[in-house]
Amino acid sequence: MNYQSNPQLELAFDYVSNTNKNIFLTGKAGTGKTTFLQQLKHEPVKRMAVVAPTGVAAINAGGMTIHSFFQLPFGLFLPEYTQDAARQRRFTRDKIRLIQSLDLLVIDEISMVRADLLDAVDDVLRRYKDRQRPFGGVQLLMIGDLHQLPPVVKDEDWELLRAHYETPYFFSSLALQQTDPWLSNSSIFTAKAITFL
Repeated sequence: MNYQSNPQLELAFDYVSNTNKNIFLTGKAGTGKTTFLQQLKHEPVKRMAVVAPTGVAAINAGGMTIHSFFQLPFGLFLPEYTQDAARQRRFTRDKIRLIQSLDLLVIDEISMVRADLLDAVDDVLRRYKDRQRPFGGVQLLMIGDLHQLPPVVKDEDWELLRAHYETPYFFSSLALQQTDPWLSNSSIFTAKAITFL
């Protein structure tokens, strides 16, 4: 992948291709985040799935909703009830094989993802991949702009979640906090105006 005017996106592509580090790709609207994702799908470097928090975002990203892909119930995911949530989900053999084959999970519009939803994803990935590693050892590519839509959290839901999370945003996810210091300059890439060659 060759970007004429954005070395940050070249570096992001190298990180996706050559490391297992979780990556947060951010930037203002119109700076190439979606184009980067489409190019990554066109030139896949790993076995990946693309998900997003809403149906519209999933269609735009060319993927599925998080709830649909991971067969998650709507509502809160409270860490102390993980075993109860796990028993409610029945996966087909094909879905289990698909999850077990994943190397990379792309989450588009990450700004809209609540911390507990990201932990629910972690719960499923650990169950079918590597129980000892956050997200089952699957690399995350989180794409979005924190200046855009925030996660939707009702006051009564936040009353329950606040006992577990500092904020409702994805970066407060307990699983994400267990990964290598991902919130560093080496794992955040800011998209700027780009041109694909």
